[in-house]
Amino acid sequence: MSLNFRIENDVGFIELDQEDSKVNLLTSVMIRRLASILDEVAAHKDLCALVIVSLKKDVFIAGADIKEIEQITEAQDGTGKSRAGQDVLNKLEDLKIPTIAVIDGVALGGGCELALACTFRLATFNEKVKIGLPEVNLGFIPGFGGTYRLPRVTGLAEGLKLILSGQPVDGEKALKIGLVDRLITRENMHAQIYQFIADVHDRKIKRDKYNRKKAKGLEGLAKSSLILQFMIFRQSRQSVLKLTKGFYPAPLRAVYVIKQSFYMSRDKGLALESRVFGELAVTGISKNLVQVFYLSEKYKKLTLEDAGDVRPAAITKAGVCGAGVMGGGIAQLLSYKGIWVRLKDVNYGAVAQGLKAAAKLYGQLVERRKMKPAQAQKSMARITGTLDYSGFAQADIIIEAVVEKMEVKKKVFGELGGVASPQAVLATNTSALSVTAMAESIQDPSRVVGFHFFNPVHRMPLVEVITTKHTSKATVVTALQFAKTLGKTPIIVKDACGFLVNRILLGYINEAGRILEECGQMERIDELVTRFGLPMGPFALSDEVGLDVGVKVLRILEEGLGERFKPVDTFEQIFAKGLLGKKSGKGFYYYGKDKVPNEEDVRAILGRGPFSKFHSEDFLKRMMYIMINEAALCLHEGIVKEPGDVDVGMIFGTGFPPFRGGLLRYADQTGIKRIVEDLKRFAGDLKAPRFEPCSLLREMGERNKNFYGTT
Repeated sequence: MSLNFRIENDVGFIELDQEDSKVNLLTSVMIRRLASILDEVAAHKDLCALVIVSLKKDVFIAGADIKEIEQITEAQDGTGKSRAGQDVLNKLEDLKIPTIAVIDGVALGGGCELALACTFRLATFNEKVKIGLPEVNLGFIPGFGGTYRLPRVTGLAEGLKLILSGQPVDGEKALKIGLVDRLITRENMHAQIYQFIADVHDRKIKRDKYNRKKAKGLEGLAKSSLILQFMIFRQSRQSVLKLTKGFYPAPLRAVYVIKQSFYMSRDKGLALESRVFGELAVTGISKNLVQVFYLSEKYKKLTLEDAGDVRPAAITKAGVCGAGVMGGGIAQLLSYKGIWVRLKDVNYGAVAQGLKAAAKLYGQLVERRKMKPAQAQKSMARITGTLDYSGFAQADIIIEAVVEKMEVKKKVFGELGGVASPQAVLATNTSALSVTAMAESIQDPSRVVGFHFFNPVHRMPLVEVITTKHTSKATVVTALQFAKTLGKTPIIVKDACGFLVNRILLGYINEAGRILEECGQMERIDELVTRFGLPMGPFALSDEVGLDVGVKVLRILEEGLGERFKPVDTFEQIFAKGLLGKKSGKGFYYYGKDKVPNEEDVRAILGRGPFSKFHSEDFLKRMMYIMINEAALCLHEGIVKEPGDVDVGMIFGTGFPPFRGGLLRYADQTGIKRIVEDLKRFAGDLKAPRFEPCSLLREMGERNKNFYGTT
């Protein structure tokens, strides 16, 4: 049984243990079973308390069953499912005896809402404890009473923050904000539960969960000040709009629901919550975000299909060659994850810069209260600098992050082949160069793999794991596990020029350059793309990455893949002028106190025209469809195996808008046949062979097929 009820010493215990599953989910079946048990509990007049505890390791309840939510196609159906869950949790909340949720792991979504319906919540010191309501990340709002109960338990400001961010908190933070009432140890947990029940009956703890937290300062004032409450709601809405740019309706609707229900009775507040939940659950945005969630979960657990009994090697020590922007960032990430790092460069100044970059990142974590100063110092101490390869013989993995020149990288690998342990994985962080060529410069190429981080390393979730014909299964398995240890989402990519993400992305940026030369309106192009949902336009992105990097990668792609990747003249000229973007203070934009367009230099390069009209629809199609065509070509060439590889790469590597489901899901929703027709039109009208649809795309259009199945 998923739920078991037993009585021990006048205390009822509901034990959660979903069959055939590593986690507990609040499914419709579990909800019905819980309702039945609660009726049984209510009938026992001699119980002094009810305790809800999970028998799963590190999990209380991971949330509602997303597959059930995914299948909702009518708003009324969604509202009905929400009301069914609310009714059961109301029954839990209305029991006459104290109810206690014991959280020893993950309590997300419906799991958090069930805990909120209890009178009290205990959490263990387990580092796996994560409590929160992540529903807005899936395009809907909490539907089992979370919008009503959480702001009342934690206070309005904290409740809004938790719901609108979708980010969970650990046990320590949960205790601080009043989300849990006590932290207990995993050892002797049973005795501590009974002690807590005794404290409750001895009136050492208030039973009114909505008035238990001692609110101070503005938070205390907010409990009684309508003006302050109004200001909190207004600020929350403004923050949501700034963060989401209006693309994601769920957070805005959450603010609305909480604002209305905060002054309502429970019945009216929950009725509003369930209605809005139903409305949001059937939207295309929610369906896309659910698919992105599935992809994210799949690739976070990615393994090599034919690995057999090969197991990953343990990685506790690492070497990093190159202390530049990427090298320093990589070293910081590794040390943050508990790995000892030896950071090498050719002179002390370069090593110092790498250490400085890592220290700056730790400083930011301390400033944002993500780490305590002592923790940051301890982690920073795991990085040591060197000018030679001392210490590299003990490394389990060595990551090369030197300048993007093949002769330099081959030289480094040649040196590593003589100093590294025979068991060490040798990885290159190259963004476009041949991993195979580097691997063949050492005696044992089977232990060489591409390990392509994206900049900034500490923020971007994606890592491309690039395999060659020589790479062993053991190397790939270790690289995948290493990526996951670092908290990254890996995709496996076959070694080919530009790999996957840069090949798709650089084609789009180059096309934006061509459009700029046609219309002369840089800001409007950037605005066109951000209105589509990307975090920044192609020219702002070029500045962020660095014009030197972009042009060099385009040249590599042109050499390996042909004329379509030849850098446009504007990029070549702005690079030649030394306008490298943000790193030099000036590129397509000036970077001073504020970012403003560099009209003078851009106009000088573009000349006076004549320029074409600004064709918003076609310009956007050209930039998006050229990426879709290149992605289809990558699939056809076997660079990656499935559409999910592309969508994960583009979402987590470039910020392609998740609410559109990914590049290829967006293509499916647009219509492959329609995209092929437009590509053919562009190829003809512009006399541009780069737009010719690849054979896979043409075939899909003719057969009415999609990337994610037939229509």
